[in-house]
Amino acid sequence: MQTALSANQANTDFSGLWIPLVTPFDQGKVDHAALKRLVVHYRAKGIAGLVVCGSTGEAAALDEDEQLQTLHTVMEQADGLPVVMGLSGYHLGKTAARIKALGAQGLAGILLPAPSYIRPSQAGLIEWFTTLADESAVPVILYDIPYRTGSRLELETLLALAGHPRIQALKDCGGDPAKTKALIADGRLQVLAGEDLNIFATVAQGGRGAIAAAAHLHTERFVEVLRRIQAGDLAGAEALWAPLQPLIAGLFAEPNPGPLKALMAERGLLRNELRSPMTPASAALAERLQQLDAMVA
Repeated sequence: MQTALSANQANTDFSGLWIPLVTPFDQGKVDHAALKRLVVHYRAKGIAGLVVCGSTGEAAALDEDEQLQTLHTVMEQADGLPVVMGLSGYHLGKTAARIKALGAQGLAGILLPAPSYIRPSQAGLIEWFTTLADESAVPVILYDIPYRTGSRLELETLLALAGHPRIQALKDCGGDPAKTKALIADGRLQVLAGEDLNIFATVAQGGRGAIAAAAHLHTERFVEVLRRIQAGDLAGAEALWAPLQPLIAGLFAEPNPGPLKALMAERGLLRNELRSPMTPASAALAERLQQLDAMVA
């Protein structure tokens, strides 16, 4: 049963640049010292907030205790910066219980994808998201990413879900420009680019921002691109955006976050370590990424 939202929850603004934070590891364990340093590093970069335990954070390789410990470390260092928690699953009851338990954590929102593997109908997806949003004490960001979940959220489904008081935004990895445009025109969901190469197009059409893995690098530049687009300075934004595109493409040439962690390790931000079955970037790609990174002036 739905309960009333508080005033601040009812008016949550997810505009701007959100970083889906990587999870650093050290010899197989979450490196909380490095995680603290990352939060301090990014909170001064002008970002809107952080997303914990998203795809880039290798959340699927963390057990529930590790996910909660990671969230607590980030929240302790966030110093008022909004934090969103990614939460995936395929058991409705267990996922609902987790969402309810997270309500006391002081989160800005929950990032919620479709259940993986099951591939329900659109009616089943509406039931999934509605049931979970009913249990959430904080706003929900829908995560439309069919190449990970196996389920595509159709436009009519998203428009139906937009009527729920807690469902307030969309991380758009749906790969359908017409659907993106229609959702922006509808205006009820705050549309956030989820595919990094689509950031410029999405925000220029009226999208509210982005959740962007590549923005771990050159963060202030990404922030400035969004600021200029929203101020109507498309030429200035394009001049800053163009050099980022080859780097973004390189960062996704192999499974994320392997390439990203390779470059972050070069900068001394963390160890170049992932949790199996994820693997580090190939030596050839790591070398190429360093060259692409250097070209972003």
